[in-house]
Amino acid sequence: MTPHARLRRIRIWLVLFIIGLVLSGATAFPLVTEVRWLDGLLRESRLPAPDALVDFIGTVRVALETADRDFPFLLYGTDWLAFAHLVIAMAFYGPFRDPVRNLWVIHWAMLCCAAVIPLALIMAPIRELPWWWIPIDCSFGVFGIVPLLIVRRHILALAATAQPTPAPSPAPAAA
Repeated sequence: MTPHARLRRIRIWLVLFIIGLVLSGATAFPLVTEVRWLDGLLRESRLPAPDALVDFIGTVRVALETADRDFPFLLYGTDWLAFAHLVIAMAFYGPFRDPVRNLWVIHWAMLCCAAVIPLALIMAPIRELPWWWIPIDCSFGVFGIVPLLIVRRHILALAATAQPTPAPSPAPAAA
């Protein structure tokens, strides 16, 4: 594969990853509305959904509506969650522009994906989420790391084909 084709693949995978982050962030702002919509869809349609899921989404809807009505400042936390996703997406401009020099961003993102799993395993039970929700949360880390692994592989191959930059010459000694 030519370096140009490899760079193109890197950028395509990065754009897909960035779109995922932006969509995740953007959907955290209207959370109350989205959960109302999802609850209505599950209850009023004939979609096959487990009763436990329907009940859990209904409980989440009531909790979010209560927070929105009585304690709207609590939802400010989800606004920051949304903002964080958007800011993290901006971090991938570096690897998009110069993948080899910014490989560290990909490594950092892979570490973040891996960290999703212990966070879900520890915090979901503390926050009293149903056990079956843990694999759903873990899947974000598992599926998020896949495009990053592909990008990393292409960056390393691109770096291997790049011409090494000559070391700077030492400055002449002062007389």
